[in-house]
Amino acid sequence: MSDPVELVNSAATLTAVVRDCVPPGGLPQFVPAACGEVWSFVRAAGLPKPGRHVALYLDAQGSVEVGAEVSAPFAGNDRVHCSQLPAGRVATTVHFGPYPRLFEAHDRIRQWCAGHGHRLAGISWEIYGHWEESWNANPSQIRTDVFYRLEEPSA
Repeated sequence: MSDPVELVNSAATLTAVVRDCVPPGGLPQFVPAACGEVWSFVRAAGLPKPGRHVALYLDAQGSVEVGAEVSAPFAGNDRVHCSQLPAGRVATTVHFGPYPRLFEAHDRIRQWCAGHGHRLAGISWEIYGHWEESWNANPSQIRTDVFYRLEEPSA
């Protein structure tokens, strides 16, 4: 059974990210590589309390930011930048299962929004649960939260 789509107000979340323009077919390689690069930077820089991994999709041309949640602003370098997940009204759902099936959650949100009169703002993101060893044997338990920023209603 699919998790429901919900409307929530999302707070801005600081992130440490690698930015690039990646075609959809390149995401399965780029996302884990960028997460690893950011995690190495976070450890080397001694940033406090790093959080979950994230992927922020900024436009239809493949602009993406991939990395991890952080608890404070920081000075980056030529590859790793301080950024944030956007604040505002979002449609969200939880996906349980392997990453190649994440499209199901994205489709579910887009269809739900179209059916309920919500217009997408063109920005979406995923927050990946902290990896658990049990997921290797049972990938149906892998948790990913999926978010779509919504356009503000007209006054």
